[in-house]
Amino acid sequence: MVDAERAADQDHEGAEDGPEPTLLEQMGGLSGLIYSSLPVLVFVPVNSLRGLTAAIWASLAVAGAILVWRLVRRGPIQPAISGFLGVGVCAFIAYRMGEAKGFFLFGIYASLVYGGAFLLSLVVRWPLAGVIWGALNGHGTGWRSDKRAMRLYDIATAVWALVFVARYLVQNHLYAANSTGLLAVARIAMGWPLTAVAALVTFWAVRKAGHLPSARANAAGAADSAV
Repeated sequence: MVDAERAADQDHEGAEDGPEPTLLEQMGGLSGLIYSSLPVLVFVPVNSLRGLTAAIWASLAVAGAILVWRLVRRGPIQPAISGFLGVGVCAFIAYRMGEAKGFFLFGIYASLVYGGAFLLSLVVRWPLAGVIWGALNGHGTGWRSDKRAMRLYDIATAVWALVFVARYLVQNHLYAANSTGLLAVARIAMGWPLTAVAALVTFWAVRKAGHLPSARANAAGAADSAV
């Protein structure tokens, strides 16, 4: 009887906890991907019609409205907070430069830094895709002694490096050409779509390497049942 009650309590707790959120859900779901593009979509036309100051305030207002909406709906707020802070930094740079294209400068150089970091990690044989995944999920760095796992994480890391380097090269060219409108298009088109591709490749590498969290959780559950 006692064992049955404990099992029922554990099942109830598991139902309350629910499955772990997917990568897309952690980023705010499909609506989160759309919301992340709205400040940029607002900034460019408002800048053309009303000037830089109005565009800055409009993009900040949109980012703030999204954050409030997430709070009211009790949805994932981390993407909204990050988005609001990111828009704030971009708006500040544009204000200090006095040019609309400055709104995109932070993202351009962030891509350069990230791309350089992923490339460097390949050179020194510490592929960042594996290092970051190991740190987040408790796998450590023991996989570095496994040639197959190293090869898989090398591929995932190379894809991330390609994404960031491509963003930098394309958007820096448009920045130098003063093509603010095309910068906005490139920012959106090379944002979440390319991130999704790199994330899928990383998931494939993690799965092939046998480092999925679900597998670890199932093993832990089996061990508890045996005890």
